[in-house]
Amino acid sequence: MNVSEIISHWGFPSEEHLVETEDGYILCLHRIPHGRKNHSDKGPRPVVFLQHGLLADSSNWVTNLPNSSLGFILADAGFDVWMGNSRGNTWSRKHKTLSVSQDEFWAFSFDEMANYDLPASINFILNKTGQEQVYYVGHSQGTTIGFIAFSRIPELAKKIKMFFALAPVASLEFCTSPMVKLANFPDLLIKDLFGVKEFLPQSKCLKWLSIHVCTHVILKELCGNLFFILCGFNERNLNMSRVAVYTAHSPAGTSVQNMLHWGQAVRLQKFQAFDWGSSTKNYFHYNQSYPPTYNVKDMTVPTAVWSGGHDWLADVKDVNVLLTQITNLVYHKCIPEWEHLDFIWGLDAPWRLYNEMAINPLA
Repeated sequence: MNVSEIISHWGFPSEEHLVETEDGYILCLHRIPHGRKNHSDKGPRPVVFLQHGLLADSSNWVTNLPNSSLGFILADAGFDVWMGNSRGNTWSRKHKTLSVSQDEFWAFSFDEMANYDLPASINFILNKTGQEQVYYVGHSQGTTIGFIAFSRIPELAKKIKMFFALAPVASLEFCTSPMVKLANFPDLLIKDLFGVKEFLPQSKCLKWLSIHVCTHVILKELCGNLFFILCGFNERNLNMSRVAVYTAHSPAGTSVQNMLHWGQAVRLQKFQAFDWGSSTKNYFHYNQSYPPTYNVKDMTVPTAVWSGGHDWLADVKDVNVLLTQITNLVYHKCIPEWEHLDFIWGLDAPWRLYNEMAINPLA
């Protein structure tokens, strides 16, 4: 099932909206306008925008059961729920003039997601709903692009009522995920291995594996362990009966350039824009010979942070450094046992995180 079919399957209203960015990318937003029992409630509903992480898509918020998925929980709690899809993933593979077969389509990283995707999505949502502000929930790379956009685009930051940062990532000095090994490879080798276009898109092969391998009684644990190897281990907190659903949608793809940008972040230990490889190219893109640095301290949006003690991607030490840079930090909670994916799929996420978000801070 696709995302809209999953939403409808559980008895929730489902909508799809297409948004065009300033640079011509066409993004798909999934919407759950209300819950199953509160559709007759009058008056405007508070709007919440959920933004997925790296190699992910909007399905992250609805692939568990309704009482365990953040998208459904917020809808039943009275929120108008919107879920974004970054350029290049399964649901956002169109452009006004470019084709996915062209190299130019894939010449983007999380810079463009922050500078173009987020403003376009948030402004569309506000125009559609008539609201003046949204609650923003980001996971992993979803927090990264939030930190960039809200610190560099003040007029956008004013439209964010509160920023909920789950497993936030800005610097990667202490990251221990095996994925950082890619950062040690020369960019030319990465391009030789993966090309210059898309990186780990959802494919027929992956779908076949999710159906025939990840549903197998024994082999589904292997599929689950692949997630743990990349993100950290907390195997007791993953619902193994849902692994085939997760792998049917993840990975959802991104650009090779985006992965190169993350590699630069690991190697240089700097939170900065993509380095195009020469002072001439950087000057063309940034009007200066080196990539501009992102300064989280420039962001004034009220921000609540949740982090995990066993998170190999958003390491506790990196998060602690980040916390000192968040000017308007209103809340922080570290859940000692959690790894990177517990924030979206953890069995105990509803009572350790989601209910807290829906009932307390969002009230």
